[in-house]
Amino acid sequence: MSAILVHAPGIFTTVQDLGREGFGPMGVSASGAADAVSLRIGNRLVGNPDGAAALEMTLLGGAFTFERAAVIAVTGADFGPSLDGVALPMWTSIEIREGGTVKFGASRSGARAYLCVRGGIAVEPFLGSASTHVLSGLGGFEGRALRKGDRVEVGAANSLFRKRSLSAKALESLGPRKVIRVTDGPHSDWFVESSWKTFCGNAFRVSEQSNRMGIRLEGPPISLDTSREMITEGVSLGAIQVTPSGQPIILFVEQQTTGGYPKIANVISADLHSLGQLRPRDEIRFERVEMSEARSLLIQQETLLASEELIQE
Repeated sequence: MSAILVHAPGIFTTVQDLGREGFGPMGVSASGAADAVSLRIGNRLVGNPDGAAALEMTLLGGAFTFERAAVIAVTGADFGPSLDGVALPMWTSIEIREGGTVKFGASRSGARAYLCVRGGIAVEPFLGSASTHVLSGLGGFEGRALRKGDRVEVGAANSLFRKRSLSAKALESLGPRKVIRVTDGPHSDWFVESSWKTFCGNAFRVSEQSNRMGIRLEGPPISLDTSREMITEGVSLGAIQVTPSGQPIILFVEQQTTGGYPKIANVISADLHSLGQLRPRDEIRFERVEMSEARSLLIQQETLLASEELIQE
């Protein structure tokens, strides 16, 4: 079986697919790609199923040598990819010769880049998924981020090479947002109107303490009704909790499956991929929308992802 040799792993490179849904009651969050849209597009470009496993790099990419010829696509944030010293185009399928080395630098935009390979990354699935859940040491490549010297196997290719690129229109439509749309959370009525004005009327900065478990934000404190008490309950991807300090936390792909802080809002499904491209010190704002609009925006996004206009050949 063909493999990728890791010469430099970058800051935090893991194997990710679309996650393991349905195990929250067992205390296992879905994990998966932080920017699922970029992963899906990358897999489409190389001829894989949408959910095939790929390498997710965070803030600083690595260097990887291919033992055999391969077809790859680089999506997500721009980490300045190159092949044997020559710049590589993004959002395009590319043939790699045997022994070719793909290198990435620091992020020029966004937080995460994806290296998708025809055939997908081949690791032993855990609960039906190849995704790495680092906090628990489960899934992916030995349950951890990649290290120098690792040899990561690639699955068998199932199609011939076809040059594919993401259309400019699709790239613009699916680009990450800094105005994050939200619907009311289960405890939205715990927050008075002035709290909602604070939440939707101000910018919040992404904290250095953010990770795949939660995106911690810094900004004006959001006040809530302190006379109410709640017990720990199940939480969902994209839920926005407000801590006693008044600072919000967006629960992300490796979130705990229960929580005890009130949830003012929830990020809509169509904007979840934008969370995956937030870097420390980025500023975001929130826009409150109705559930009907959130559903319509997701349908629009999925329609574009399934359309013939997405990929150019």
